[in-house]
Amino acid sequence: MQTSSDRHEYPAHWEADVVLRDGGTARVRPITVDDAERLVSFYEQVSDESKYYRFFAPYPRLSAKDVHRFTHHDFVDRVGLAATIGGEFIATVRYDRIGPTGTPASSHPSPTTTLAGERFAPTPPVSEEAEVAFLVQDAHQGRGVASALLEHIAAVARERGIRRFAAEVLPANTKMIKVFMDAGYTQKRSFEDGVVRLEFDLEPTDRSLAVQYAREHRAEARSVQRLLQPGSVAVIGAGRTPGGVGRSVLGNIRDAGYTGRLYAVNRSFADDLTDLDGVPAHRSVRAVDGPVDLAVVTVPAEQVPEVVDECGEHGVQGLVVVSAGYADRGAEGRERQRALVRQARSYGMRIIGPNAFGIINTSPEVRLNASLAPEMPRPGRIGLFAQSGAIGIALLSRLHRRGGGVTGVTGVSTFVSSGNRADVSGNDVLQYWYDDPETDVALMYLESIGNPRKFTRLARRTAAAKPLVVVQGARHGGVAPQGHAVRATRLPHATVSALLRQAGVIRVDTITDLVDAGLLLARQPLPAGPKVAILGNSESLGLLTYDACLSEGLRPHPPLDLTTAASPDDFHAALSRALADDTCDAVVVTAIPTVGEGPAGDAALAEALRSAAAAVPAKPVLVVHVELGGLAEALSAAASTAPQAPPPAELRRPAPAEPGAATAPEPPGPREAPAPGDGTRLIPAYPAAERAVRALAEAVAYAQWRRDAGDPGKVPEYDDIDEKGAAEQIAGYLARGQGLTLGAAETCELLGRYGIDVHRALPAPDPDEAASAARTIGYPVALKATAPHLRHRADLGGVRLDLADEEQLRRAYAELTELFGKPAELRPVVVQGMAPRGVDTVVRAVIDPAAGAVLSFGLAGAATQLLGDTAHRLIPVTDRDATSLIRSVRTAPLLFGWRGSAPVDAPALEELLLRVSRLVDDHPEVVAVTLEPVVVAPHGLSVLGASVRLAPPPARDDLGPRTLPAY
Repeated sequence: MQTSSDRHEYPAHWEADVVLRDGGTARVRPITVDDAERLVSFYEQVSDESKYYRFFAPYPRLSAKDVHRFTHHDFVDRVGLAATIGGEFIATVRYDRIGPTGTPASSHPSPTTTLAGERFAPTPPVSEEAEVAFLVQDAHQGRGVASALLEHIAAVARERGIRRFAAEVLPANTKMIKVFMDAGYTQKRSFEDGVVRLEFDLEPTDRSLAVQYAREHRAEARSVQRLLQPGSVAVIGAGRTPGGVGRSVLGNIRDAGYTGRLYAVNRSFADDLTDLDGVPAHRSVRAVDGPVDLAVVTVPAEQVPEVVDECGEHGVQGLVVVSAGYADRGAEGRERQRALVRQARSYGMRIIGPNAFGIINTSPEVRLNASLAPEMPRPGRIGLFAQSGAIGIALLSRLHRRGGGVTGVTGVSTFVSSGNRADVSGNDVLQYWYDDPETDVALMYLESIGNPRKFTRLARRTAAAKPLVVVQGARHGGVAPQGHAVRATRLPHATVSALLRQAGVIRVDTITDLVDAGLLLARQPLPAGPKVAILGNSESLGLLTYDACLSEGLRPHPPLDLTTAASPDDFHAALSRALADDTCDAVVVTAIPTVGEGPAGDAALAEALRSAAAAVPAKPVLVVHVELGGLAEALSAAASTAPQAPPPAELRRPAPAEPGAATAPEPPGPREAPAPGDGTRLIPAYPAAERAVRALAEAVAYAQWRRDAGDPGKVPEYDDIDEKGAAEQIAGYLARGQGLTLGAAETCELLGRYGIDVHRALPAPDPDEAASAARTIGYPVALKATAPHLRHRADLGGVRLDLADEEQLRRAYAELTELFGKPAELRPVVVQGMAPRGVDTVVRAVIDPAAGAVLSFGLAGAATQLLGDTAHRLIPVTDRDATSLIRSVRTAPLLFGWRGSAPVDAPALEELLLRVSRLVDDHPEVVAVTLEPVVVAPHGLSVLGASVRLAPPPARDDLGPRTLPAY
């Protein structure tokens, strides 16, 4: 560690794990005096050309003086970071603070000195510029190491007061020039004396953040791709006798027809054992002759560390840890899990699990079933992610079933069960699915969201391209499931759900709804609107469907009853007419059994519906059937999710022949007809009207979100906002303490800088003061108690309105004190001028440490609080967000002329929301704002009460360099 002469202690918070461009991981940490030998070894492995680019001259080895300079840092003016794998350096970066002339500078000016009684000025102000330089081992160039180090060294520099980097690069060093030019910072470029000089500001810009997010996306998607598309797999812990987890997983991979190389590994194997069930067998992964891309670990938890070391030394790229006994087993297990993640990341490996159910990839080019699922689901367009193995089983089985529930109409592309989610999370899988051409719909079962801010960002981007359906477990438990390391959030579940919907997530309550919505979205187009045609051979079933549509906010046409005598031709004709109707956006077909028809009649009806739907492919069609197993099977013909046999040998990807390696044998089984291509119209069938309609309603809402997302609106500018003055005011307040609630006058002053005027209120500690305040304000006035249990509670008698003169005022004051005690107990009584009558509303903003800044709106009153009728949006809010926010609450009709009342001034209310959003977004130290009540009149509004809380803002990891969650 650093010596006592250094000015700062070792900055452990700079340590981080990062995902590189190729999906591997590396650890970034500060360089210390203990790294001398590592630095020398690292430098010896760098090519002469790379050394020349770094030092502008031949530089075959580092001198002792160089080693001392590059390992001794003060962590302020001189900082060095290293990227490491397996504890060894693969790249370094350093900065040195420089002055205007390019010479070394200090962040601490020398003190003022005296000579013969005369005072001399201190040295010039602290330099905000530093020179930066990189060196990357040739074997690791092209992996995005330098880009990741640049993000981290820039964040360190900003923390130490450096605002600009300068770099001198030889023109031939095009790779390093590209690293700087592609970073997205504001730059200046010059050429002098044969050297390219680059200068760039370190303040994050929209472009630098976009670049950072794009790199994060590519790296994390690639890291999951390496797990789901391995060229070779080793099952470590496969038992010698049938049964057991390892042997089961090995059999599942083999029986699925995995196209790569498969190995069985168990240190208990006899020396002369060469294969297990036809799979090459080894006592250690080190004995495998050839690369191993993925290891499925099934050994007991206490044996896992040794296995991880073997895998890391052999170059394994990723692990699926099925073994339990980690954070799911208490404090000791949590520490074991942390050690597992640290150990795997030190070798550049990522982990699914521990306590994972496994992973599946049904692509014909891969056919990987590295899971405990005994059968491979049929290939399809749905991606599944589950944090629970039990729920993962339930999802797979529901998609497999041909009858007795939702009829399978499509299959699975990929499946990931993350178990304790120690490393690879839903965020990583979302990054992969976004680019995956085999996945059209993403279904996720989440019991916790480790990084809500990032999940919301990724979900919004994913939902703009393909549907994302999420069900949350443990919604009301208040704690994360065992094994899940998540940051705390103060937001209630309803608020989190609202924010997910704002991001385009289709949020459902049950796994039944999850599958229902997924099956519709996977093979049917999005509806253009909420207008629904209903037709079928049962009047009662049609009416049930009609009622369900109304309950879900859809606009159904009156049901068309074809009568029980309807033939398949009648269904075809009726469906064709409905689809051709411009006033129809979707069609629900209801069907009951036809006596005596049997399978032939079911097949004929299914074909009639399919052919009619195919003629108008832009509108979705759903079927509600009652005990029609034959129809359901017919509708899903050639596209069921039932277990399937592997493809014929001629369709497989041949595996390269290597000594000791064998491709998993193809299991016996009949060949099935291939699934139809993407253009085939597959109609989902539901056993109940409400399930079909609920899925359709979610599709309608999602389609509307997609249309709105094309024009998200803008954050307006207001000329009267005094951002600088507000910043100075906030800084002055925070100088008094770390967290404080502003007084009434301070609150009014701060809000006033953002154009938010609070209705004047004067304290009235006694009746005489109340009368004086009323004369100052002018009658009529309101008299209010500000005690917490009485504030804004006119129903309890704590507020008296429309007091026209002093007599009424004094009488009201006496009544208040008689009912609730002395004026001091009412804390205090205030007098306020009457505002124009309107609708009482509440506006709040809060910064949550996990989700970020959230703006909330609702109508005031006990009924709203009781029903939880509050809408939420993430800050910053656009003009479109503000418009939708006030219309999102169930009581919104009260704002727009309900039962003949005058509509309120909605534009004024929207502007108020936008101004509050700007205040919180511009000044993250404003951690809470409450405006209550806000009386919105037909013309204008009045803010009658306000409170503001200030505190140092929580750290925002989404603005810093890319990192994996710390362990």
